[in-house]
Amino acid sequence: MRPEDLPEIRHLHLFRDMAQANFESLMASSYAQIFPQGLEMIRQGDPADFLHIVLEGSVELFAQWSGRECTMAVLRPVSTFILAACIRDAPYLMSARTLERTRIILVPASDLRAMFRHDTEFAVSVINELAACYRSVVRNAKTLKLRNSRERVASYLLRQSLLAGGVASYILPVEKRLLASYLGMTPENLSRTLRLLEADGIKMDGARVIITDREKLTVLAQPDRLIDGSDEIAGQTGSGLPDR
Repeated sequence: MRPEDLPEIRHLHLFRDMAQANFESLMASSYAQIFPQGLEMIRQGDPADFLHIVLEGSVELFAQWSGRECTMAVLRPVSTFILAACIRDAPYLMSARTLERTRIILVPASDLRAMFRHDTEFAVSVINELAACYRSVVRNAKTLKLRNSRERVASYLLRQSLLAGGVASYILPVEKRLLASYLGMTPENLSRTLRLLEADGIKMDGARVIITDREKLTVLAQPDRLIDGSDEIAGQTGSGLPDR
């Protein structure tokens, strides 16, 4: 592991409040590894041997069942996955593969569990992070269950604009196929929905989103803080598609 990696890792909510000596001890047993694009790093059902920290590149978390597959999250630096399985010493519920050349810090799950019992502030941070993860999953479930496809896409596109400072034009942060999977749609359904949204204030130019009528888009999306709000640390935990 590079010495310059430590401040970035230390800044994560998960590690920032633990004792310095304990942080150094945990990092001493961890190591960095570079994975090529398209590599399946972990597979659902396997034992959770490591907490993964994404320092460079990007990772897709996905799930499979009965020949079907869906995107659960896309992670970029600096973020962690999959904490819950590591703490519970349980199998991974998701698989992970690299979307590009990616550098990962691997923290042994056994050391993580030992530190959870040893460092009170770290234990509190773990609980807070898992709580934020849970709340993010609930928000996503509400979007999938309460909104139709047009409303889901509209709310996602509007949120991206707001996160970027209310801009009228921006580039989608992920490929359309990943966005479609995350929103519970096929790529064809997403493309059809994007065309329909032209009447509601959205124009697409490849991967560029252009908001032509923010008022119409807002009326369709109906932003709700109990669905579209976010917990600050959830963005570091791999609980949803990244907003930035």
